[in-house]
Amino acid sequence: MPSHLHADRCAAEPPGGGALDALITETRRLRGGIDAVRRDAVGDDEECQPDAQQRWRRALCELAAHQLDDLGGQLRQLREGVPPGPTPASGLHTQPDVPAARSGAGAGPHGGAAAYDSPEAAPRVPAAGSLVGRVGSAEWDLLTDEVTWSEELFGIFGRTLSDGPLSLDELPSWVWSEDQTALTAAVTDCLVDGRPVDGEFRLVRPDGSVRTVHMMGEPVLDAEGGTASMWAVLRDVSELRRSERAVRETGDRLERERHLAQTERRLAVELQETVLPPWRGSLRLPQGAGGLSGALELAAHYLPSATGALVGGDWYDALELPGGATLLSAGDLTGHGVAATSGMAMLLGAVRGMAVAGVEPGALMAHLNELLDSAAQPALGSAVCCRYLPHTRTLTWSQAGHPAPLLFRGGAGRSLDRPEGVLLGATSGAVYGQREEQLEPGDLLVLHTDGLAPRSAAFDGTGGADGPARTSTDRLLGLAPRFAAARTAQECVRTVVEEFGDREREDDACVLVARIGD
Repeated sequence: MPSHLHADRCAAEPPGGGALDALITETRRLRGGIDAVRRDAVGDDEECQPDAQQRWRRALCELAAHQLDDLGGQLRQLREGVPPGPTPASGLHTQPDVPAARSGAGAGPHGGAAAYDSPEAAPRVPAAGSLVGRVGSAEWDLLTDEVTWSEELFGIFGRTLSDGPLSLDELPSWVWSEDQTALTAAVTDCLVDGRPVDGEFRLVRPDGSVRTVHMMGEPVLDAEGGTASMWAVLRDVSELRRSERAVRETGDRLERERHLAQTERRLAVELQETVLPPWRGSLRLPQGAGGLSGALELAAHYLPSATGALVGGDWYDALELPGGATLLSAGDLTGHGVAATSGMAMLLGAVRGMAVAGVEPGALMAHLNELLDSAAQPALGSAVCCRYLPHTRTLTWSQAGHPAPLLFRGGAGRSLDRPEGVLLGATSGAVYGQREEQLEPGDLLVLHTDGLAPRSAAFDGTGGADGPARTSTDRLLGLAPRFAAARTAQECVRTVVEEFGDREREDDACVLVARIGD
């Protein structure tokens, strides 16, 4: 569209071709970079359902791509210069005595799509992603009532060339009802007060589709300073606004999911802190035992995952039982969040109840397996349960797919021989054996869950600079000399925390240390 200037303005010189070419080249480079970023940020696996983060990143990439496509198209149009004006033969310049300029030829927004009289009467269809066809121009002459539309504008409005352009009076009737008042006010301010038009409205096309159009225009003044006509450039920004809306919606959804995740984590932490024993140092069991031979000195610690975002179902526990015996247990329920911690609380409650009732460790594990097997929410768990008699220093224990307790004596350590036992909830009617171990004064017993050491190194068989990967058990056994030098159970726990405070640890873990008194 020719640039309609006020009578007192002079046309500016076209911008330098070299600068435009450089901008166009840079825009193309950025557009290619967006495609690369989209592949890296979102991934190409179509079978995987994208999560909220991926949907948000994809929406941002789409928005950036639309903006760069529009920018590139505008720069190319600027380089090519002003397009030639329409000729009378093209059907774009409508005289006021042509009915189409007044009535719209019966093809209003609710009159249905009109059939084209000939192939030449249909607006050209732009290529996908092309700026051509999404930007059109118009001029409304107030003195002669002539209306001039570019061919692209017919395509934006979904009208045929034979329908003719719309007058300013007809234009609001094609606009979404909620936008009609604003459009009318903007056009009136332009014609009466000489204010530029710069706004958006939603256009309802004959086929019922809705497009978002950005309109920029201004009055054209005559020699006396009066308004002679109004010209405007209208741009279909539907895809751009759709991309912006997708970014907002995915961003809002991501924020909601983040808030829910934070709330769930807070609840899981509060539940975990309520269930796990609130020890702040060493504990002696039986309580009030004083110098009782064989009494236990206990200390424990919960180690969160490296990220701190995953709160799992790991637990440790020590409970004084009727008759002076002590219950020691540790376990891990699969999953994370409130479901895992609530399941852990259920299991730990069942362990305590059955132990107080005098159920042997092997039978106790069988009952826990039945409990998980019949739960409404299927889950798997591992556990180790020990009953310690201080007057005989006898340890009776059972396990369900869990690391065996470690016994340290005389500066060396070993794993106790494991009795039979599969994961809790893995199969119905599983049988769990139990073993006895005779302990001695000064012995150190360590119970732990399997999240202490990073699993990835163990799976790929590499340990980085230290050589082959070592499991949690291997690394704990390697602490035997330091345990022997420790004066309290709490010092032993600090040693474990120092050893396993790995930033790369993927899961949370628990450790329970029991020192056998003289």
